[in-house]
Amino acid sequence: MSATADPKAAREHARAQGGTIVETMPILPPVADDLPEGVAAQDLVWEETVAPGGYTSRRLARGTRLRLIDKAGDACASLNIYNADMPTERLNVADTVKVQWNAYLGAGKLLLSDMGRVLASIIEDGAGTHDTFCGVSNAAGNFRKYGEGRNSGAYPNGRDRLILGAAKHGLTRRDVHPCVNLFKGTRIEADGHITPVVGPFEGAREVLLRAEMDVIVVIANCPHVLDPRPAYSSTSLRITAWRGAVTPEDDPVRNATPEGLRAYLNTEDYSRR
Repeated sequence: MSATADPKAAREHARAQGGTIVETMPILPPVADDLPEGVAAQDLVWEETVAPGGYTSRRLARGTRLRLIDKAGDACASLNIYNADMPTERLNVADTVKVQWNAYLGAGKLLLSDMGRVLASIIEDGAGTHDTFCGVSNAAGNFRKYGEGRNSGAYPNGRDRLILGAAKHGLTRRDVHPCVNLFKGTRIEADGHITPVVGPFEGAREVLLRAEMDVIVVIANCPHVLDPRPAYSSTSLRITAWRGAVTPEDDPVRNATPEGLRAYLNTEDYSRR
């Protein structure tokens, strides 16, 4: 019989784990020694490293900066975003692409909702490989490729991880919508063929987002759905977030294009209500 089958022994075992620190866990209270210059330690609101095949989610206030770091060059941050106060408004990948006349995300690009507002902006991009076309893996696809695809198995899939993250905010399977993938890219060829651009890459690539309204972010860190490698290839994803100023009227990202400015005006009008 296991030593933890006895309730008293199980309690002692559980309490003995107190203070244990592993790489892939949230840090509470959040602490980071590499915040950008001018960011105060007390403004840090989130510090976590997501394991390969893992997921996370968090509500972030308007103005919050969200930094994602592909620590070892093989992370894939599949991202869903919701309006925190009205989650029926959420990231619309099709509008994100067509309103900006560009399917390739990078610095200065916006992540737009299905109501013509800006959920988040990309203010720095040290990766250059992102994907707005393919979405995430699912259980059936992972089963065919790896022989297992359940949440509880060795090779969890991106869609079920996003469902778990959304559920922590009262959302259901029906609320999980097409995502964008950060750090793993795709290229559309002249004949329409999709070429995955999945690395592995050099580690420590960073992407910095800015929340343009109060949002819920849900992130899965599972291999890209078109990753051609036979092995389940994923490495850790570090997440850091800190409080920041709301986007000013003279912000260069806000004013970069007429379409983007209109989306910001829609967002600012909503925030006044």
